[in-house]
Amino acid sequence: MTLAPTSPHRTTPPLQAGDRLSQPEFHRRYELEPELTHVELIEGAVFMASPTRVTLHGGPQGRILGWLTVYSAAHPEVYPCGPCSLILDGRNEPEPDAVLFVKSEFGGQTRLSAEDYIVGAPELVVEISASSVSIDLGAKMTAYARNGVREYIVWQTFDAVITWFSLQDGDFVPIPPDGNGVVHSLVFPGLALDVGAMLAGDMKKVLGAQQAADSNDAESR
Repeated sequence: MTLAPTSPHRTTPPLQAGDRLSQPEFHRRYELEPELTHVELIEGAVFMASPTRVTLHGGPQGRILGWLTVYSAAHPEVYPCGPCSLILDGRNEPEPDAVLFVKSEFGGQTRLSAEDYIVGAPELVVEISASSVSIDLGAKMTAYARNGVREYIVWQTFDAVITWFSLQDGDFVPIPPDGNGVVHSLVFPGLALDVGAMLAGDMKKVLGAQQAADSNDAESR
């Protein structure tokens, strides 16, 4: 392993994958190394992401963010973003690929710190999983459930599988699709995903299904 060069005047060691740290110490060190990107603290251990590929990560992430942004345009009470750091608890500061949270003034369960980081568990977290499946469906999933993330979407790009989970009695349970292959949020009114269309990259169909679900929800209220 090649270690990062250290200044002779530096008193804080550089972050390394596998370091065991508290969240405050991890955050302090992370801010000292602005050249680092997508470094996470999961259950007290530091994880560093592999280089991001287009078809297995960057493209799917862009499509997810586009879908959430369209939803937020009709729902000013929510805010989509990604990737962004979440300060969850004393052992976890993940950096999910996308989140959708209810703004605090509308009763959401997160707040923004003075440093502009999300503190608390967003209502929805999305992870694009290529090489990180074991973490996203393992330690990270456990941390999200324990801290109260209400819904969790994992897109396993190697396997072409998208699973939308709902937090039920402390555990994540998959939400089944309707007869048209569309999964509907149990938390966000009118938020829905045509899974097959998203996997196929058919954003016209994804957004059409989203707008239809939003319209149907508005009419039913």
